[in-house]
Amino acid sequence: MIRLIGIDVDGTLVGASGVVAATVWQAAKRARALGIHLVLCSGRPAFGLALEYAKRLDDDGWHVFQNGASVLHVGNGRSRSVALPQDAVQRFIVQARGNGEVLELYSDSEYVTESDALWAREHAELLGLPFVARPFESLRGPVVRAQWLLSRARAKTVLEASHADLEIAQSTSPLMPETQFVGLTAQGVNKGSALRAIAAEYAIDLDDVMYVGDSGNDLSAMRIVGCPVAMANAEPAVIQASVRTVDHVDDGGVAQALEFAIASH
Repeated sequence: MIRLIGIDVDGTLVGASGVVAATVWQAAKRARALGIHLVLCSGRPAFGLALEYAKRLDDDGWHVFQNGASVLHVGNGRSRSVALPQDAVQRFIVQARGNGEVLELYSDSEYVTESDALWAREHAELLGLPFVARPFESLRGPVVRAQWLLSRARAKTVLEASHADLEIAQSTSPLMPETQFVGLTAQGVNKGSALRAIAAEYAIDLDDVMYVGDSGNDLSAMRIVGCPVAMANAEPAVIQASVRTVDHVDDGGVAQALEFAIASH
């Protein structure tokens, strides 16, 4: 019986239209009525549109943001977030200022980029936030995640490089198809570690957890749950890691996954 469902955002909950299908929200409401916990599990930060999605799934529960670096209870404000090592943050700042690539630094409550590039502006719009380029040092609160916005070729190089003290995860968005998002969090911090912590908070066995995703940053969660589900538009490695594949994100595939969980009751 499925008692908890982790749901990715870009490419899973949200497709090319940028709008969550009405059938998804309807199925989510039925799942919550049965007592199934719905947990947003996003690479996005805990503000802007992602926070709105989380509250609509469960406005008094735990959710995962920033690939597991931000783990927040949106009802009572509790946090299980983990900061990046400061030396890693400084390395990224020096690199970004040297090569001009788009770097974003995130705390639990805001993010900052110094880049004025088109990708930086487009990403702010995707997040549902006004765009303001400002110094990295102006970020308030501990840095919990760094993120590069890169071309596919450049992302491959970064992913293959050594990051011994960090977790690295790649993701994409249908709304920015030419951009590869490469996120870095503290070692051992990922969607899987965050989902494990939330399942423990709810006293739910991982065998009774479903996870629905489409990108490489979803694999850490899919590999620990009893029911990993891939979107039809998922990367090959994600489909291989799943036990079930549902419809494409643009066809509201998450609703299919939710209906399967509902049927388990």
